[in-house]
Amino acid sequence: MRMTRRSFLVSTAAAMAWTMRPAAAGTVGIGGPAFGSTWRAALPDASQSAAVRKLVASIVADINQSMSPYLAQSEISVFNRADTADWQSCSAPLADVAGHALEISRLTEGAFDPTIGPLVNRFGFGPIHGERAHPADLSVSSNGLRKRLPGLTLDLCGIAKGYALDRIIEELPAVGVDSVMFELGGEVRTLGRHPDGRAWRVGIERPDAKPGLVEHVVAPGPLALATSGTGRQYISLGEGGVSHLIDPRSGRPVDALPASVSVLDASAMRADALATALMVMGMERGAAFAETHSIPALFVRFEKGGSHEIMTAGFGTYVIA
Repeated sequence: MRMTRRSFLVSTAAAMAWTMRPAAAGTVGIGGPAFGSTWRAALPDASQSAAVRKLVASIVADINQSMSPYLAQSEISVFNRADTADWQSCSAPLADVAGHALEISRLTEGAFDPTIGPLVNRFGFGPIHGERAHPADLSVSSNGLRKRLPGLTLDLCGIAKGYALDRIIEELPAVGVDSVMFELGGEVRTLGRHPDGRAWRVGIERPDAKPGLVEHVVAPGPLALATSGTGRQYISLGEGGVSHLIDPRSGRPVDALPASVSVLDASAMRADALATALMVMGMERGAAFAETHSIPALFVRFEKGGSHEIMTAGFGTYVIA
């Protein structure tokens, strides 16, 4: 574990995101809306744009229809409304993502919780209503879901975006794309290398600053990079705020001080969920957990007068600036 401290001043709580950095000479940038956020891609060849747009639109529509709690007739919304404890059939993607969500919930001892939707809604974030439940009340098979309590609801917003990114990267070669840097709602994966022959580079934004102010530049190679942070999604309460991240164990929002956790993993789905869980754990406990479980992570927290940073499990080997 490597710990450093920097002495630059901070202002108001903002956020953490990923920024594409330099996708300049020899590339073309395209993008669009997805999951209430955006996607962006840096491509070596402009002629690939139409095929990429078509693929992304298809995957986003498919996952929305399966896992979006904002669509009344999506699979997950139908499951959440069902007043039954019987098995309900579902698509293989929904079962797969729900199964991984439960696995990460067990690994993190509940810091990641796919049944937290009603609690998130109580603080003004998210559309899911229902009874507060526990992941142990949910069962998953290869083609079905079952809730022990009829009022249980499932919330996959903390993992479905990562799954979508994995799907996109896996399917891009089939449409002729073998070199790309792709960002979906702040999560990044790459294929191949930049047209100039170097590895793709991704900038990690500071969680206390306006978008575009970079804290580090990393070369993730085949790994996915995901982040979770406080700042851009919070409810203002005078001088303070309520973070959109809710700790399932305390039932309270995570401290809204500008802070973030960035995770590297072979799967964007897993990185997505782990980043949320580590952010919920807090800097010191989360860093210890990440080190114990060999999770490459970057923790950044800004306090009055400066910043505190921890890198775990070899994250620093991917940092190039």
